[in-house]
Amino acid sequence: MNFIELPSSFVSYGIDISHHQEKIEWDEVLSFSDSLISFVYCKATEGINHVDTQWNRNREILLSKNIPHGAYHFFLPKKDAKKQAIHFLKNYQLQKNDLPPVLDAEIEGTSNQQLTLQMRIWLEYIEKETGRLPIIYTSYNMYIEFMKKSFQGYKFWVANYSTKESRFQDEEIIHWQYSDNGMIPGIKTPVDLNFSKIDF
Repeated sequence: MNFIELPSSFVSYGIDISHHQEKIEWDEVLSFSDSLISFVYCKATEGINHVDTQWNRNREILLSKNIPHGAYHFFLPKKDAKKQAIHFLKNYQLQKNDLPPVLDAEIEGTSNQQLTLQMRIWLEYIEKETGRLPIIYTSYNMYIEFMKKSFQGYKFWVANYSTKESRFQDEEIIHWQYSDNGMIPGIKTPVDLNFSKIDF
């Protein structure tokens, strides 16, 4: 299961999912993990025309069960950023209790500057259209190397499969993806596990 003790300053557990987890048996997941999983992030879109094959099903079920959840867009730095933002919003309609939208920025651009400029276009468009400040998902190395400095005022969700809690005490980091091989009844394949500083 890979649920480990919450590190200092983190207060809840969550998972993030996509078509890689195939068709999830949500009743089984929730009956097993009712006291553990507090939030879910679902992949909604990628690039300018791809919609995750499980997005609509996962969204419908999570809404019906009132499970705190949100959507993320997998960013392709070489594709038009505004078109990617429009594509995301075409397939994701903000609900009152949704968690903030997430930009999944884990692919390097032609340069850090190019990636930063493209990301900012997406982030600002989504904030303008939804009224919600998006969260940035990225690797720990990219966060330290340039994103923390480039995106002051934003909150981060950082992936790093390390046990060094000191890396994640920055106020800017609110979610920490600590494993990519969690095994949960109701999910056929390994799933990403996360800590959060938010008490859902």
